[in-house]
Amino acid sequence: MKILSFCFLVFSIHKIVDAQRTTEPNEVAAIKKLIDYWGLGSKVELTVDFDPCTPNASWATENANPQIKCDCTANICYVTHLKIYALDVSGELPQELFQLTELMDLNLGQNVLSGSIPREIGKLFKMQYLSLGINNFSGVVPVELGNLTMLKSLSFGSNNLNGPLPVDLGNLTSLEQLYIDSSGVSGPFPQELSNLKSLHTLWASDNGFTGKLPEFFGTFTKLKTLRLEGTALEGPIPSSYAALTQLEDLRIGDLGGGDSTLDFVVNFTSISILSLRRSRVGGKIPSQIGTFANLQTLDLSFNKLTGAIPDSFQDSKSLHFLYLGSNDLNGVIPPNIITSQLRALDVSFNSITGNLPVNFAKIGKSLNAVGTLVNGDGLLEGKASEISRCLVTNTKCTEKVPVDSFAVKCGGPSLVSTYGVTFDDDSETLGASSVYTGSNNRWTVSNTGSFISNPNGPQYTTQTDSQITGTLDSELYKTARISPNSLRYYGLGLRNARYNVELHFSEIQMDDDSASWKGLGRRLFDVYIQGERVLQDFNIRNEAQGSKRALVRSFEANVTNTIIDIHLVWAGKGTCCIPFQSTFGPLVSGIHVSQVSTIAGSSNDKTRVGKIVGVTLGGVAGIVIAASVFYLWWKKKTPEHVRIRTDSPKKSLTSV
Repeated sequence: MKILSFCFLVFSIHKIVDAQRTTEPNEVAAIKKLIDYWGLGSKVELTVDFDPCTPNASWATENANPQIKCDCTANICYVTHLKIYALDVSGELPQELFQLTELMDLNLGQNVLSGSIPREIGKLFKMQYLSLGINNFSGVVPVELGNLTMLKSLSFGSNNLNGPLPVDLGNLTSLEQLYIDSSGVSGPFPQELSNLKSLHTLWASDNGFTGKLPEFFGTFTKLKTLRLEGTALEGPIPSSYAALTQLEDLRIGDLGGGDSTLDFVVNFTSISILSLRRSRVGGKIPSQIGTFANLQTLDLSFNKLTGAIPDSFQDSKSLHFLYLGSNDLNGVIPPNIITSQLRALDVSFNSITGNLPVNFAKIGKSLNAVGTLVNGDGLLEGKASEISRCLVTNTKCTEKVPVDSFAVKCGGPSLVSTYGVTFDDDSETLGASSVYTGSNNRWTVSNTGSFISNPNGPQYTTQTDSQITGTLDSELYKTARISPNSLRYYGLGLRNARYNVELHFSEIQMDDDSASWKGLGRRLFDVYIQGERVLQDFNIRNEAQGSKRALVRSFEANVTNTIIDIHLVWAGKGTCCIPFQSTFGPLVSGIHVSQVSTIAGSSNDKTRVGKIVGVTLGGVAGIVIAASVFYLWWKKKTPEHVRIRTDSPKKSLTSV
């Protein structure tokens, strides 16, 4: 009986305390204003006596969105957590937000909020987690963010900001996560950021950062993730980075400036993803890399590496993706480099030799060895086998029955366009390092790269059911090939001549909806034809003035060795994760290459000139004879002297 009485007393006291507990009135008014301003009334039911800190409210559960949580340890409750995530709310940040001075966690990510980030945000001194990423904010990063010294995580990536990072961010010594990728900031990294010794995650790719790679990053010894791709930063990679031995994910790419070596990575035994694509890395590959027990993805492509592929890469128990293409590697490919774990291997455009396992192509591996002397059963078939010979030696390639055009329906089935061009089927499933030759042997396609975080799995084509505007050939644009790194089309067995190259594009992955965060993505990539860059930072949607609109870009190029090389390259720029993870890289819907003229000095040209000269001389002779007969007849008819002029046809050849 005494126990029941005691429990009743405790319960009664608890009810009395709950009855006396109230939410700070200014915060109640502020929350009501925010809900009304952002149109969230249907998601958070407003009543006359609405209290955001109501116990057990639906908006306070762990998975609620919108979510409001409070601290009610005293008699007065304060809002400490506010999440309005991926709800497409628009407008600016109203001043009422900054009345919630007890906020510890504010998540406004993946909306379409605009305007500047107000300086008043510096009043939220107790903030620990602040997410403003994937929005439409503009202006500069406010220096007042430096007042939030309790911050552990800060995100303002994927916005339209400008200007440099404020030096005041160096005050955030408790910061563990900093996500500023695709934010629009530029200039050098402030030296004051060297104070951020607690950082373990830094995403800073796709920004206008300039100057040298910061030496002080080497003091961030707690770093586990560092991404610095698609900037204007310059190497060499500082030797101080050797201290970052806790790194699990390192992605540096697209560097200018001085050359680097791989010496700084030899102790990265925890690394899982190591990508130094286009980072001006030279020298030999250290054998230690092949022994890293956790290494799953290694991308060292488009560098200046020399020497042989280390034997330590044989029998790897961890490697899934190995990209070594476009270097100066030589020697023999290690015979046991193909393991049961390895899903993709790229050794293209290197002076390496050797043999792949028998029936390699039949065991489900993905390999690109174009531009090498590597042999393998079924590695390249038909005319495609000629690519390597023509690209890696100085042999002059010839074709007994040359062609003068080809067309490809990238990522889809064949079709005939309204102007009579047959676009070949290109619906073959490619892997992370694949080569495929069209059925008529006129072209080959290769893909290299991994969409590491793609929630839909390893997909290298995309499609839409939507109608494509701005064209009479909508079906041509409803499928496309995509790539996370390098997508190449080769025309094979072409007549040496000058060609017109038509590239067909339509942005069918990224939406146009200005009222949704899903419409905020940016795709940028470069295009090279015969090694010459013809498009830089190309944005299909901007150029076409909208998604799902057709766009054609035409160029002229010479073919002098029977092959044309059309190379689409991701240079680390553009958003990575809108409308879903791994939405980036080159995209192309169709290719049409056709001859426009011969090249002066070519064998075809000499034949053509000979024919022209023969026809011309014959014509001149005929004219002279006819003129003589006419002259004699005319002279017989009249005593006047008449001058007859004969002009031989002018030779017209296109200069190159």
